[in-house]
Amino acid sequence: MIVVLLGPPGVGKGTQAKLAAKANAWTHLSTGDLLRDEVARGTELGGKSKDFMSAGELVPDELMVAMVAGRIAGVGADEVLLLDGFPRTVAQATALAARAPGGSIRLSLYFQAPDSVLVSRMLGRGRADDSREVVENRLRVYRETTEPLVALYREQGILRQVDADRGIEDIQTDVLEAVREVLRDPTRMLRKA
Repeated sequence: MIVVLLGPPGVGKGTQAKLAAKANAWTHLSTGDLLRDEVARGTELGGKSKDFMSAGELVPDELMVAMVAGRIAGVGADEVLLLDGFPRTVAQATALAARAPGGSIRLSLYFQAPDSVLVSRMLGRGRADDSREVVENRLRVYRETTEPLVALYREQGILRQVDADRGIEDIQTDVLEAVREVLRDPTRMLRKA
């Protein structure tokens, strides 16, 4: 089963995915880590992606889908893959669904927190490129590209909203509950988001 993690920068979805994966022997696939791995291993996809990354451009959808599809091809029905950072658009989601093992994308967790919390978290990371202006622009761009994807997963009945403006343990409880609910009964629809 593939679980798509959605949420703006700074919302903590990567932290939650790492904790859940470690505690349950699930797999956490971060597309940022995936890109760096493909480049480091010198794969054909990594080489093509490196050119875009070096130029400061986004890696095209077809390359990202190919990378992710290669990693998800063997996901079994009883395995859990937490997919972090992809898809980000409806086009990417459509391409991913076409390449994923049949019916394996069965849950999307949408992490949400107020902008004031997200900005504070990102500014607190101390990264050189995390100025207030840059951070606010990232949030705006994220919402412009991702809101249609949230709507798509909601229409499919696989979206679960997660309040990420709480303690890490409380959020993790909700994440585990949602994943286990689908694992117990993959045909049952989630409670409405």
